[in-house]
Amino acid sequence: MKKDFHIYNTASRSKELFTPLHDTVGMYCCGPTVYNYAHIGNLRTYIFEDVLRRALVSLGYTVKHVVNITDVGHLVSDADTGEDKMEKGAKREGRSVWDIAEFYTKKFMENIRDLNIREPDLFPRATAHIPQMIAMVQELERKEFTYLTKDGIYFDTTRFPAYAAFARLDPDSIRGGERVDMGDKRSPTDFALWKFSPAGAKRQMEWESPWGTGFPGWHIECSAMALAYLPQPVEIHCGGTDHVRIHHTNEIAQAEAATGKQFVRYWLHGEFLVVDKGKMAKSGENFVTLDSLAAKKIPFLAYRLFCFSAHYRSPLAFSWEGLRGAAAALANLRKGLAAGAAEKGAATPERAERMLDKFYGAVYDDLNMPQAMAALWDIARDETTAPPLRRIAAARADEILGLDLLKPAAGEPSESFTGEKGTAIKITVGRAMSGAEKEAIVEKVRQRQRARAAKDWGAADTFRKELSGLGATVKDLPDGTVEVRL
Repeated sequence: MKKDFHIYNTASRSKELFTPLHDTVGMYCCGPTVYNYAHIGNLRTYIFEDVLRRALVSLGYTVKHVVNITDVGHLVSDADTGEDKMEKGAKREGRSVWDIAEFYTKKFMENIRDLNIREPDLFPRATAHIPQMIAMVQELERKEFTYLTKDGIYFDTTRFPAYAAFARLDPDSIRGGERVDMGDKRSPTDFALWKFSPAGAKRQMEWESPWGTGFPGWHIECSAMALAYLPQPVEIHCGGTDHVRIHHTNEIAQAEAATGKQFVRYWLHGEFLVVDKGKMAKSGENFVTLDSLAAKKIPFLAYRLFCFSAHYRSPLAFSWEGLRGAAAALANLRKGLAAGAAEKGAATPERAERMLDKFYGAVYDDLNMPQAMAALWDIARDETTAPPLRRIAAARADEILGLDLLKPAAGEPSESFTGEKGTAIKITVGRAMSGAEKEAIVEKVRQRQRARAAKDWGAADTFRKELSGLGATVKDLPDGTVEVRL
């Protein structure tokens, strides 16, 4: 029987009991616009989404996680004006748009690996889904939700009566010319579905459509890609809080107008990382990347821990002092858990699970990570509990935290085994363990590798959970190596 999981649904502005329609939970997260490096404010959102996914898996759900790559169509203005961010990035660096997209997509994927964010099941690119976007616009046109202007095809928000509901907008208070440059739009809330290429100009990214040569609007991309891979209604859709008012409001309008069905059941949004009371942004001077942390010799996972110091729905104030404090706290936590690691004791997964009641209670209460970390610290400092049992509890908690809590100390010996298709399995053992026990762990890792190769994500997550129950933390490296810490 699954435990109750309560999450805050932006649509209802309240915490709700999560009651999915199916055991396989469809989860769509707005991904990066790959015209520049992701800053750590962007990455805070992906960390919260990763914890959400891990929590769902810990409850026994199989999650189909989709994160899009926006490599066209995101204009510098939410008002559908200005330059495409991808074209802007290409001009800035003197490279092609395609090269810019490839470079920053790879950097983003490096960033999520560095932060122990589990790779999504699918990373669809906008440029690979133009036909799906055109088809959705055609359906909206057939249902008379669109109109033509000199620069594109627009969605008529007056035709969708529920447009203002999600963001609690007051449409009558938005007067044309104040929030946006109206141009040929009929209403200031109307938005572009398809933009025409400028007359006399050749864009690097443009496609033929029933309406002329051009490129998709930013909002149509997410709706089309979400519905291409996930059943409707999508169980969970995530993003930053800045997406509520325009991007996600527009996604709902066009998807529900096109299909006549509810688009998403649960909407979750992460708050900003703030610097001097302003959000971190690529257009400002407060632009901090993971490379900036490396230059100051701050471990990447210290930032992940730093993010757990505030609830995902609360602004988090960034400071270098706070980040250094998180680095010290992570080192102390690992050191405390490593103490007495080889001692024998009645360390069973069942006892460890009972120790984690407060931890899970906090996680399953809308991802209350400050309280979850407090519960973990209580376990780590509990000198009345045998160290092996504390380590097993920490390993179970780390399946959600992703902090490498049992990371080997520098120079600690490890053993190598052969995994599937010649890959390496490296095991570091911090407690007394027989050869037969190690072989059992290795075989379970191999079973998980086979499940992943077959894209049986449910089985793979089950094997990971079983390994965690044995006190093992598992990390997949880009070269196929699996690191196991016991």
